[in-house]
Order: sequence, then structure tokens, then C-alpha cells
Amino acid sequence: MSHSALAISAKNISYHIGSKMILDKINLDLHCGEVTTLLGPNGAGKSTLLKLLSNEISSFDNIRFFGKTKDQWNSNKLAKRLGVLPQHSTLSFAFNVHEVVELGGLPLGLSNQKLHEITNDMMNKTGINHLVNRLYPSLSGGEKQRVHLARVLTQVSQHQQKIIMLDEPTSALDLSHQHKTLKLAKELANEGAAVIVVLHDLNLAAQYSDRVIVLKDGKLQADGKPWEAITAEMIEKVYGYKTLIQSHPTLDIPVVFAA
Repeated sequence: MSHSALAISAKNISYHIGSKMILDKINLDLHCGEVTTLLGPNGAGKSTLLKLLSNEISSFDNIRFFGKTKDQWNSNKLAKRLGVLPQHSTLSFAFNVHEVVELGGLPLGLSNQKLHEITNDMMNKTGINHLVNRLYPSLSGGEKQRVHLARVLTQVSQHQQKIIMLDEPTSALDLSHQHKTLKLAKELANEGAAVIVVLHDLNLAAQYSDRVIVLKDGKLQADGKPWEAITAEMIEKVYGYKTLIQSHPTLDIPVVFAA
């Protein structure tokens, strides 16, 4: 299986709630080795698309993971290849941080020593080693977000070619941790993962994405490299907001300014 192997194939995905169309005939192929970012205004369908692609809210035969439908996968084997960081993770038990991260190891069947090594590695990657003995409920929103990211990365740690879905992973993070989290996403893609991220910040999307998909009212509006998808015309059409796009002074990426 190549570095750019097809990780997810979704054909003609539509979704309604009552009479309201949430997603309308979406077709996507998502590959290993890429960070794909979903952009769009509130209510565009980004999180719903992520939930459909992860089979959280429905099971479609026309969504395939590495060529197989969900029904063709052993659920434990799929859990080792598909990790999801939801927008909100609820956990009320007074676990310490290490115990929360170790929950990601439940599908893996590893020895305690091996699991301990992996969780330490993932806590190091997400910058939470200093929190290891803190009780989870005592953490800030941003700290909790990074703990759950370490948990998800532990879950999929046994495969280079895997699918990692991150729904607004930077929403509670400060500037430094926003960039560290998305840099980590980029590193995981470079190692062979297919990373799908929901973001609101167009400049973060431009800096860290290989591919940008823009949604509005459940329909695909743009799909391409950052320079192709993040344009002043697209932003005005989708967000109803005038912007200026300039080239970053040191990186070959677009930078969005308010007009």
C-alpha cells in the first residue's frame, strides 16, 4: 500500500434532518499522506460530514475505509486504523491524565509496559507530560483537548497508514499550541496518515493543509490546494465577507486579511 493510498472513499453522501438538507451529494476521496481541512461557515455541514465519514451518526455502504465498508471491518481492527477527536469530549470521572490517555489503548491488547511506553510518547508529542498526574476534571479546556488528542493518537499508534479525524482541535488552544497541534497533524500525515481536520481559521488552514475543502449549506464549494481553494472570491461567496489575499513573506501560502 503506497504512501498516497486511498484511505476513505465517499460516494454521493447526502444527509437530511427532517426536511432540512445538511449535506447534498458529497463525493470525496481522501488519501494517506495528506492533511485535508474542511472549511465553511457555521452550519455548513463540516462536523456532520466528519461524523458521517467516521460512521458516528450513520453507516453508509458508499463510505469505504481502505477499500472496505464498515460492515466488512472487524470493529476492533477498524478502531486501530480510525481515530476521531470530537469537538467536545465529555469525561466526568476523576481519572488522572495518564489514565485518560491509556483509554486509547483499549483496542490494542498490548502489555502494560508497551502501552505505558506508547502513552508516554503520545503525551510527549502533545506536550502534556507535565500534566501526567493531574486529575482530568481540574484541567483547562485547552489542556483537556490535548489530553484527548494523545488518547486518539495512542489508539491508532500501531499503524502508519491510518485515518485521524480532528473536529476543531485548536478551538480551545492558545497560539503556540494551535501551531504545535497542526504541525503534529502534518508530521502524522508525512508518516503516512490521512488527517482530516475541521477548522475555522483560514490562515491556519492555509499554512498546514495539503488540501482544503470548502462547504456551504451542505454543498461542496471548493476543493484544492490552499492557493486554489482560499481565494477572495470564494471567501466572499461562502462567508459573505470581503478579504484581501496576499502571499506570505516567507512561506508559499496565501494569507487572508480583512478588506
